[in-house]
Amino acid sequence: MHTREEKMEAFSQLLDIMDELRQKCPWDVVQTNESLRTNTIEEVYELCEAIIKNDNNEIKKELGDVLLHVIFYAKIGSEKGAFDITDVCNALCKKLIFRHPHVFGEESASSAKEVEHSWEQIKLKEKGGNKTVLEGVPNSLPALPKAHRIQDKARNSGFDWNKKEDVWDKVKEEFGELQSEITNYNHEKMEAEFGDLFFSLVNAARLYGIDPDNALERTNQKFIRRFNYMEQEVNKKGNKIKDLSLEELDGLWDKAKKSGL
Repeated sequence: MHTREEKMEAFSQLLDIMDELRQKCPWDVVQTNESLRTNTIEEVYELCEAIIKNDNNEIKKELGDVLLHVIFYAKIGSEKGAFDITDVCNALCKKLIFRHPHVFGEESASSAKEVEHSWEQIKLKEKGGNKTVLEGVPNSLPALPKAHRIQDKARNSGFDWNKKEDVWDKVKEEFGELQSEITNYNHEKMEAEFGDLFFSLVNAARLYGIDPDNALERTNQKFIRRFNYMEQEVNKKGNKIKDLSLEELDGLWDKAKKSGL
């Protein structure tokens, strides 16, 4: 691993490169916070994909891309006279120290669960008494991770199941309500009950220490691998997926499963 001096030198070089790009590159010169936003979202998702694949080389590469965006936003901030990268780092250090009194203060915590339990109260104190527990959940989050974050924040405030096993009764209840609305075929109520069922399943995942977004993405990737396998097998014979019967496709699907895909 590199020394602290080498790390600081690398970070300094990155800042210098950003300064030069902002002056000399036609694309970099015209970028704004607004124009970078969608690219930033894409970079974060690419990092998440690399993490799910447990590909360290890709994680390193995507972390660099995300860091570039952090530096870019800080550079734009400095040009506006609003803040620079030093302000960003100082604000982060201040927040980390404030939110970890068991490390930098006189409080104590012997487990991650104890730390999480106190975080919401610390955050409320930090942001001011007029803030609510759920106000810290970004509205722009996709629905699945947002549901998980909402439930996690509610848990840290003491609103949670006494026993995690009890959540399955709620899942069954929501599934029953969905079935009733499907029978009635009221589209608006069906959608609402699907939402309630998803929310309860996210709750169950949280209680069992499973990240629902990661779990679903792993299944997405598994489906892609198996479907691609089926398509390749079908193409070898000069056919298309739609030309095969469901029974034939099921056979290929089982073959893909047995191959470890």
